Amino acid sequence: TNHLTAVVTVADDGGSSGRLRTSLGILPPGDIRNCLAALSSDETLLTQLFQYRFSDAMGLGDHSFGNLFITALSDITGSFEEAVAESGRVLSVHGRVLPSTLHDVRLLADVRLPNLPTAVHVRGESHIPEAAGRVRRVWLDPYDAPVFPPVVQAMLNADIIVVGPGSLYTSLLPNLLVRDLLGAIRASKAFKVYVCNIVTQAGETDSYTCSDHIRSLEEHVGEDLFDVVLCNDNYELTLPDAADEWVQADERSRSDARLFTADLVDYEHPWRHDPGKLAQVLMDLFYERTGPLRETTTVSL
Repeated sequence: TNHLTAVVTVADDGGSSGRLRTSLGILPPGDIRNCLAALSSDETLLTQLFQYRFSDAMGLGDHSFGNLFITALSDITGSFEEAVAESGRVLSVHGRVLPSTLHDVRLLADVRLPNLPTAVHVRGESHIPEAAGRVRRVWLDPYDAPVFPPVVQAMLNADIIVVGPGSLYTSLLPNLLVRDLLGAIRASKAFKVYVCNIVTQAGETDSYTCSDHIRSLEEHVGEDLFDVVLCNDNYELTLPDAADEWVQADERSRSDARLFTADLVDYEHPWRHDPGKLAQVLMDLFYERTGPLRETTTVSL
């Protein structure tokens, strides 16, 4: 199907996106750029150009061409959302990419550090993994940032809503913490799936099991949001980075009736999902519950 919508957080404040955000006041384009490239039907030169990153020697300080392109279009059109839409047309994107909010939001966290009795307050998405502690809670500033209205429409019209895979505290929860967006997910009649990560993420989910991911999500956004929790069950490959650990379907998660496990690993990059395997399992689960449809509308966060 081409009826795909990717909903992307705008809480990023690191790297090229962070510098553009600080110097020009634009919403961070980096995560949106990646989604546009992933959904592009043009895998050749144009997509490579969009992802091209300048070197420091070129005087553009590690900026990507796509980030600068979206920034320039925002200035030309006078609208960040129109710049994203025009970028999608340039790249022949299958579907569309939407920011979760057009508000200038910051991500904050309470992080428990080793040998400290109380949690420390961390401000900024890019600083949370650097704190090297255990994340206890994240929230948005401002907490009541309004959702981008087309996102609500996408949620209510969706057949499937897929949350993840992605960084639990700095990619997924910043979307779900937009209150009206969360409300739209709850109101939607769509089939809702949470896709758990293949491996843990240093500084965010060290030693987390599948049930730890679910627990943290539900502590932030409430219970019974998902119809299915999808987790990889192939832990036989060797992970190249010694810091990575498999996110395993532990005993507690296996007692959850929503859990479904399958071999989802990309054998060449075992820390990632195999996109073909993941897509097939998602569609099989959907058809098992609904029967096949000619055109399926999917929203991914």
